[in-house]
Amino acid sequence: NRIRQNLREKHARHIADLQAYYESEIHSLKQQLEATHQTASAEDLKKINQNLTDRCDQLDVALNEASARIKALENKNNMLEKQVAEWRERFQAVSSTSKVLQERLEDLRSSNKDKDNTISRLQSRLRELEEAFEKAYKLSDNKNARLKEENKMFQNLLGEYESLGKEHERVKDTLNTTENKLLDANIEISDLKRTISKLEAQLKQVEHENTLKLRH
Repeated sequence: NRIRQNLREKHARHIADLQAYYESEIHSLKQQLEATHQTASAEDLKKINQNLTDRCDQLDVALNEASARIKALENKNNMLEKQVAEWRERFQAVSSTSKVLQERLEDLRSSNKDKDNTISRLQSRLRELEEAFEKAYKLSDNKNARLKEENKMFQNLLGEYESLGKEHERVKDTLNTTENKLLDANIEISDLKRTISKLEAQLKQVEHENTLKLRH
């Protein structure tokens, strides 16, 4: 923004200098005309007047062309600045979405880790129950009753384990989906960065062209 402001101020100074130059030259031509009025003949005055008129016309055309070119370059600058602003807004929106997805991904990873720990504990408990079941089967006189009781506990635990296993798979699927979305968002961010860089490079080129035209 500061660079563009300096460029606009420089343009304004160039235009003011250009106008001052033309006004100075017109004033000088007027003085020449007044000086020759006293010594020149009517035919010479007519020729000088025609030359001065042609020169003024040339200066007017040059000034109009320069002003039109400056106006066109300013319009192009404004259009490119607007495009850069729009792409920056889109970039910010995608970055925000990416941040949200990243946070959700971290939450899912944390939740998945907790479920992994729970499954590990259940597996350990299952092994303990299996060992207890085998021991009770060997030592108990009422083998059938104990077998039914331990088998019921085993089936309940197995059901809980399978339920957690299914939930764990669903979490993994959600995690994969979120990672894919995050990857897409990062790809889009990279594309937006490249587009913004191209627009800014084009803007700098136009500003450089504008400066060269003004100097010319």
